[in-house]
Amino acid sequence: MAGQIWTLWWVWGAAALVLGILEVLAPGFVFLGFAIGAATVGLLLALTGASWGLPLLLLVFAALSLAAWLILRRVFAMPEGQVKTFDHDIND
Repeated sequence: MAGQIWTLWWVWGAAALVLGILEVLAPGFVFLGFAIGAATVGLLLALTGASWGLPLLLLVFAALSLAAWLILRRVFAMPEGQVKTFDHDIND
């Protein structure tokens, strides 16, 4: 029974929710990529009803998380060659 819990869609949804909350607490698009990967795996399980094994689920999760992270990095990154500078002090 313990090996079958990962085939439930709501487990992946709960993991996505926890990872999304972690992203709010520690921003940087790291946990958000994992949250998107977990949510997508949960949707795949819910829509297809497939009972894939844990190794395949982890492989799909890793691939989707990496793809989501790369897309987030490309969309939200600063333009290349541009450096964030500060020209004033917060105490002024």
